[in-house]
Amino acid sequence: MISPSDALELLEEAGCAANVIRHCQVVSKKAVEIAAAYRGSGKDVDLGIVEVGALLHDIGRCRTHGIRHALEGASIAEDLDLDPRLIRIIRNHIGAGITCQEASLLGLPEDDYLPVSIEEKIVSHADNLVMGEETVTISRCIQRMKDRGMSEDAIARVQDLEDEVGIY
Repeated sequence: MISPSDALELLEEAGCAANVIRHCQVVSKKAVEIAAAYRGSGKDVDLGIVEVGALLHDIGRCRTHGIRHALEGASIAEDLDLDPRLIRIIRNHIGAGITCQEASLLGLPEDDYLPVSIEEKIVSHADNLVMGEETVTISRCIQRMKDRGMSEDAIARVQDLEDEVGIY
């Protein structure tokens, strides 16, 4: 498993902009906070995978800022022979995941890009709660999704993540 400092170095070496790296740091801090609370409730979660996965979740933004950044990031992580759990976090972090049907509509390879492990879910949720470098409420996140015309299914998945891993 790579260290958080190694993850930051990978972001820099990949050519991620400073604002992307700062975003990843804020998401990582939020994800660790969520994971610690989750663990505190007696549930099992790998804090190291959460921290490093959150740091690397947007590594694909060194290639594109579009929806494909998750796939690009997963490709970079595969080329670097990173832990498969990190690759899945990077690949499945968009919103609360993308279904096969949605992927097809978005021009992505037809596959499910839904977070499955608790670590994937926590990083996805933390990313939803960070806009740029600002931490926001779930209400603001959902309003932004509505303003952008996101589907009710996608919004429901984000709310489901809040219900499963959110801090109360």
